[in-house]
Amino acid sequence: MSWQVFSGTFEQGLMYAIMVLGVYLTFRVLDYADLTVDGSFTLGAAIAARLIFAGQNPWLASGIAFIGGLVAGAFTGLLHTKFKITPLLSGILTMTALYSVNLRIMGRPNIPLLRMRTIFTDFGKLPFMDQYGVMVLSLISVLILGYLLYLFMETEIGVALRATGDNEMMIRSQGVNTDMMKILGLSISNGLVAFSGSYVAQNNQFADASMGIGMIIAGLASVIIGEVLVGTSSVKRTILAVIVGAIVYRVIIALVLQLGLGPTDLKLVTAVIVIIALTTPDIKKKILPRSGSHAGKEVTNA
Repeated sequence: MSWQVFSGTFEQGLMYAIMVLGVYLTFRVLDYADLTVDGSFTLGAAIAARLIFAGQNPWLASGIAFIGGLVAGAFTGLLHTKFKITPLLSGILTMTALYSVNLRIMGRPNIPLLRMRTIFTDFGKLPFMDQYGVMVLSLISVLILGYLLYLFMETEIGVALRATGDNEMMIRSQGVNTDMMKILGLSISNGLVAFSGSYVAQNNQFADASMGIGMIIAGLASVIIGEVLVGTSSVKRTILAVIVGAIVYRVIIALVLQLGLGPTDLKLVTAVIVIIALTTPDIKKKILPRSGSHAGKEVTNA
């Protein structure tokens, strides 16, 4: 693998790592299989691309994309908590609705951003950032977001969120509104996913209505790979594992392409990676404990 290919893969891994942080929040912390991800990723890309295409500030567009993801996640949470729709079906319903919403936002199946101002073109104008601006900005973004997520998880609300996923009955008996915890977790998760979508769209210089298909599987694969390689002994280590897993997953995909497989085979490769990870006994033992497994004890001790 040449340096150019590796650097491009590393950049993609960092941008997708923001999405994987969101998947980790629902999949591991809340123990919630949220399929909204496929729709909210495209939602972030669609919002950012449409605003940038209209001449708006790309930094503002990325922020609004994050807010759009928050709304999508909250909608899924409301379907589940207030209307008693199962987690899987609530995510599917929101994802399905978002496909039409995204087309409405874009006004067409795709929006090109060639020669348009983006956050990466702005950052690339800084000294010494003309060549590695995308990588540096993506690295700074994922580290800041990962650290903020870690700080949030250590707060009382964060501990309550982790306990909700670990033992909902126990934490509810202590007066915590678990419905609000679920809505909050789903909102933050999909906000991060949409924010990642805005980054990917600006880096790829286009947004497409189908670009989010399979994101949940890629996110799960990244989480599992990171947990196996880095471990989950603490919240901080788990968040680091998620970031590492996203990068390693993209490297694996790049290596597969280098071996001669076509882009049409990537979804199959992703599925095989997840199947191997979930069915291998030694790996399964490592990934079964969730990061929130000690949350109940922390709340009790508090």
